[in-house]
Amino acid sequence: MLVSVIITTKNEERNIGNCLESVLAQVFPAENIETIVVDNNSTDKTKEIALKYTQKVFTYGPERSAQKNFGIRKSKGEYFLHLDADMVLSENVVKECVEKVSSDKNIIALFISEIVAGKGFFLKVRRFERSFYDGTVIDAVRFIQKEKFLEAGGFDEKLYACEDWDLDKRLKKLGKFDIVKSPLYHNEEGFSLKKYLAKKGYYSKNMDIYIKKWGKNDPDVKKQFGFYYRFIGVFVENGKWKKLLRHPILTAGMYFLKFLVGIKFLLR
Repeated sequence: MLVSVIITTKNEERNIGNCLESVLAQVFPAENIETIVVDNNSTDKTKEIALKYTQKVFTYGPERSAQKNFGIRKSKGEYFLHLDADMVLSENVVKECVEKVSSDKNIIALFISEIVAGKGFFLKVRRFERSFYDGTVIDAVRFIQKEKFLEAGGFDEKLYACEDWDLDKRLKKLGKFDIVKSPLYHNEEGFSLKKYLAKKGYYSKNMDIYIKKWGKNDPDVKKQFGFYYRFIGVFVENGKWKKLLRHPILTAGMYFLKFLVGIKFLLR
């Protein structure tokens, strides 16, 4: 089975090498992995570095939804894995994904457990928060059967936020989702609260398109944007509340960040 790894980039010279190294380090046979980088007009050395690892480096924009669709159109794999440039795969990810979909033909897409990497208090908080989301409607699938992706219509290019949630909702109608435990690491080293909130503010301005598309009373939308699930439900379901009690300082830090992000969303 050929698996295409699609990586979208823009000025990622600090991260793209580590990302591509992790693809090369997969225990899955290298000849069965195709690596495609879609760059959005970087002004640094992102493309130069990427070309050391793959000749399939393209320029396309204007936003990541369009970049992903372009990369997937260029791909030849039966399945694809889409990544951001600041992500690093653990060595068994592709192997476990292939084994999972091969064991059950009804599975068309997979969540991959994600761990926030980096040092500092707020990154410990971000890592703690992200650990609650795996396989929930706050998460999104990353390993997808290309045929079903195309049948679902691909990423909505009007969206530069929530485009993965939007795709998930269409894919759910076509087959089963599952999750693999071999993680990917999301590098957020150099975390800046100011930049983090600015980024959240930028994405929040596009979220109304997604909400309008599915309706504010859609069950998933109500969870993704409603107060109860985002601030309580996702952290207490399936016994996860025990982690809150074990880590009170991280819990307090997490709710501080979530409060600030919530304000950004309300002020959008």
